[in-house]
Amino acid sequence: MNCLGCRIARGMEPDLNIVYENEYLTCVLDIAPFNEGHLLILPKQHYLDVEELDSETAKAIMAASQKLSIALKQVFRPDGISICQNGGIFNDLTHYHMHLIPRYKGDGFSWSAPKTSHGAELRLRETKDRMIWSLKDTPHR
Repeated sequence: MNCLGCRIARGMEPDLNIVYENEYLTCVLDIAPFNEGHLLILPKQHYLDVEELDSETAKAIMAASQKLSIALKQVFRPDGISICQNGGIFNDLTHYHMHLIPRYKGDGFSWSAPKTSHGAELRLRETKDRMIWSLKDTPHR
């Protein structure tokens, strides 16, 4: 099995720190945590991006993110939690995964502004209309 994400989700990698697991997913501590408690939620079935998830797996991921957020807050008392996933070429694992990162004021984690101005703020109405038009033809799972 070539996919590292599949091997992690199926418990096939050595020294995994599995925190939670069910029939759809496995949740492990990130091996390069941004902060203590940084978790990854990985589906056991292979998916690359969020739009590929079937509805049962998507619901299981969201339910796990809620359950684990509660646990992170109880254990680490963070100032907040960032939840994110990276798709396309930004998915370095090439297997869908969601990050849950306990956050603290001044921890250095940032959502930075684009390096160059793209002017998207000037096209909000046009962007909204394009999105609404696209949603009319988008199949729902």
